Amino acid sequence: MKEFSGKVLFLDRSDINTDEIIPAKYLTEITKAALEPYLLEDLSLTGFNAKEDIKDKAVIVTRANFGCGSSREHAPWALEVNGINAVIAENFARIFRQNMYNCGMFAIELPKDKIEYLFENYAGKDTLITIDIDKDKIIVTSADKSEELDFKVGEFDKTLVKEGGWVGYADKNY
Repeated sequence: MKEFSGKVLFLDRSDINTDEIIPAKYLTEITKAALEPYLLEDLSLTGFNAKEDIKDKAVIVTRANFGCGSSREHAPWALEVNGINAVIAENFARIFRQNMYNCGMFAIELPKDKIEYLFENYAGKDTLITIDIDKDKIIVTSADKSEELDFKVGEFDKTLVKEGGWVGYADKNY
C-alpha cells in the first residue's frame, strides 16, 4: 500500500484540468517516470512555480472540480510518479476520481467549508497531512496546530486504495 502522508501543496483554484495536470504533448510517453518533470507545468496560478513548489509534496489540497477535462490515466500517473498519492478537494471530475482509485491513490472529497477552513488555517505554512484509512481521518499538522477531520470514501474505493489499485485488487480476488 502506498503512503498517504506528507507535506501539502495548496493549489488555490477550482477547475484544474487534466491538461494542466499533465499537458497533452506528453501523452506519447510510454513510462510513468517519463511524465515526472512535466507535472503541473501548464498550471496558471499566481505565485506557483511547478519546478519548486511540487518538490517533496505528497498531498494536494485544492478547490472544486479537480481533474476535469480529458479522461486520461496519465494525470494520476504524473501525480504518483512525483510522490503525490492523495488529493483533497471539494469534488472531482468523475473519471479522474475513479482513475485515482484505480491507481491505488486517494481522491478525498470534503465539503466546501472544510476546504475553505484548510486554506484559511494552513495554506502558506509548512503543513503535513496524514490519512488514516481505517479510521476515515485526515490529520492536519502545522507548527502551531494539529487536528483531525473526518472523511468518507466508499468501501470499494477504500479497498482499491488498500490493494494498491485495480490491478492489485484483481490479483488478490480473481
